[in-house]
Amino acid sequence: MRIAICDDQVGCQEQTLAAIKKCLRGADAHVDIFSSGISFLRAFKDRPYDLVFLDIEMPEMDGITVAKKLRTLHKDVPIVFLTSHIEFALEGYEVNALRYLTKPVDLEKMQKVLSVVVDKMRQQRSLWIKTDAGEEKLLVNNILFMEAQNQNILICATNGNYCVRYNLSDYEKELASDGFFRIHRGYLVSLAHIKSTGKGEITLDNNTVLPVSRSKEKDLKEALFQYVRKEAF
Repeated sequence: MRIAICDDQVGCQEQTLAAIKKCLRGADAHVDIFSSGISFLRAFKDRPYDLVFLDIEMPEMDGITVAKKLRTLHKDVPIVFLTSHIEFALEGYEVNALRYLTKPVDLEKMQKVLSVVVDKMRQQRSLWIKTDAGEEKLLVNNILFMEAQNQNILICATNGNYCVRYNLSDYEKELASDGFFRIHRGYLVSLAHIKSTGKGEITLDNNTVLPVSRSKEKDLKEALFQYVRKEAF
C-alpha cells in the first residue's frame, strides 16, 4: 500500500507516521511525507497513492483545495482529512472524504481508517486471466486455490473454475502480498479461505481438502499466524 501524508507541521507529520506504522505493524506499506499540497500533487501525478492523509489548514494551498485538485486526477482515492478544528471538516463533504481525524491522531480511529482502506483494496484487487473465451478479470479475494496441471493452472474461485496457461511459481510471487501460500508443489492456496488444518492437509471454505507437504507444515502454521496477526492490526 502506498500512503501519502501532506502536512506542513513536522511534529504532526511524525505523529501521523508513527500512528500508521504502529497500526500496520510491518505490513507491506510505503509512506511518503509532503509539506505542501503542490509537491504532493506533483508526486501523485507521477505515481498515484492508495491512501492520502491531508492537513486542512496549510499555507499556500489549504487541504480542501488540494483535495479538489486531487479529485480531478483520481476520483476514488481515499482522502482522510487531518485537522485541529473539526468545524473545518464540513467543507470536505464535496470531495467525498473517507474520514476526518482530529490532531493529535487517535490510535483507535487510525486503526479503523486503515482497516476500511485495506478491506476495500482487497475487494477490488484483481487478476486478468486468459481463457479460451478471451481475457477475464478475476477478483483475487474470490480465489480459493490454484492447482498446477501439466502446462495449465486450474484456478478454483467462489464464482467458478478457470483453466489458464501459466506458471504456478509466477502466481506464487505475484500473490505473495495477497495472503497466498504454496502448501505443495502443485497447490497455491489463499490463507483467507482456509477453514481448518490437519495432519498433512487443510480444508477450505468450500470443504475442499488439499494435501500439505511435510516440509511445508511448519511454514504454513507461521504464515497463518502472521496473516491473522496482520488482519487484526
